[in-house]
Amino acid sequence: MTTHPDYPAKTCAIDRLVTHAKLVEAVLAGTKTEQRRNGIYAYPGETFELEGTEFMVTGLERKTLGDMGDAEAQAEGYPNIEMYKVLILRMHAGMEWDESHLVWVHKFAKSA
Repeated sequence: MTTHPDYPAKTCAIDRLVTHAKLVEAVLAGTKTEQRRNGIYAYPGETFELEGTEFMVTGLERKTLGDMGDAEAQAEGYPNIEMYKVLILRMHAGMEWDESHLVWVHKFAKSA
């Protein structure tokens, strides 16, 4: 795994950043521009490809789940924070929503 002087070491490969089919569709449609993960999957400036389209990671921030509102849920590809919570808890069996839980917010955009 690569390293970056401003961030901790990656915990997973960039090709694992967005994998769920519906989320891939949302990225390709431009309605999903962020992905929250417990670890770092990519650093700013790195690129990844989804179905032949290249995207660049434009930002990486440490935030809590409590920092999320409707705007952040929409950047994740969901209509609002309540729908995001329901679907995330369904995807991660046994998980409880903890407002203080820290995550890495990977921001990305279609490469020029």
